Amino acid sequence: MIRVVVAPDSFKGTITAADAAAAIARGWRSVDPAAEIVLRPMADGGEGTVSAFATAVDGAERMPLTVDGPAGESVETNWLLLPASDEAPHGTAVIDVASTSGIELLDELRPFEAHSRGFGQAIAAALDHGVSRIVLGIGSSASTDGGIGMLSELGARFLDADGIEVGPGAGGLLRVEAADLSELRAAPEVLVLSDVTNPLTGARGAAHVFGPQKGLVDAADRDGVDAALVHLAELLDLDPSTSGAGAAGGVGGALVAWGARLVPGAGEVARLISLASEVSAADVVITGEGSYDGQSGDGKVPSFVAALAADAGVPALIVAGRITADADRGLFEATASLTELAGSSDAALSEPAHWLAAAGAVLAESASRPD
Repeated sequence: MIRVVVAPDSFKGTITAADAAAAIARGWRSVDPAAEIVLRPMADGGEGTVSAFATAVDGAERMPLTVDGPAGESVETNWLLLPASDEAPHGTAVIDVASTSGIELLDELRPFEAHSRGFGQAIAAALDHGVSRIVLGIGSSASTDGGIGMLSELGARFLDADGIEVGPGAGGLLRVEAADLSELRAAPEVLVLSDVTNPLTGARGAAHVFGPQKGLVDAADRDGVDAALVHLAELLDLDPSTSGAGAAGGVGGALVAWGARLVPGAGEVARLISLASEVSAADVVITGEGSYDGQSGDGKVPSFVAALAADAGVPALIVAGRITADADRGLFEATASLTELAGSSDAALSEPAHWLAAAGAVLAESASRPD
């Protein structure tokens, strides 16, 4: 009986890592029903981080709550409680920006109004529960508020020139003159999953690099927000050049100022779900992502999983929404492209679970053929 470990990332905007792994497994079983299949969906800190842990960790419990979404509307979401361990005797909370303050929660971009308050509310809920450790995924954020919305929910106060608390979002950030951190809650062990290395400010900072994705299309607006982030860094006693501080519109920097530690996303997720030991006991490993291309290098889930497989002497296979000509196919013994299977990218995007199952079957057939 063959043992297959399925460890894809999410196919961004179409299907979560957990659902992608389940679909690939269905397809493999349609060809090889006797296979032992272990689902270990992966994440690098973006969307699907909570779901990946929920599938991979036995005893994980979703903790529902309602938060203020990035535009102020109520959002029904949850954080994940992982069981107690020697490292975290009171359990670990896993929370992501995507499901609390994420850009996919917006009907339209709101560059000056969108905020990170919901993310802070979820963190506060985990603190109230008394967890020993918090793991935060900060990909797919909706705002460039420098994390002031999040920190406000943890007890900080950001004041304008008249000593009045500013409003939410980048619009509020532009008015910040002072910060009162006297009531800011103490941080437990906090790990922030991010593969973004951008500093908080400057040409490679949050406003100039990621701002346009969130609606800051005018250069003058980006300059203004960047200057406000420079001032915020001074108030938080944060070095704005810190690697990763520009992640999630500056939330990364705010978390560092709170006492968090930024860690490479894919590697830390793999460690927390014991992926290496699962891979070493496998006969074959399948990974995947939405677009496998020349940018899918160090730190991305497919290349990370492929490296684990190579270290263990286990063949690695990949499923991707599309595989471009500049992608490094040499990392994998077999590949499957949903676009090629479906006949077009539109067809693949319309039924991702169906085509992922088809890809799983194709890979199982390739694995069963003699060399």
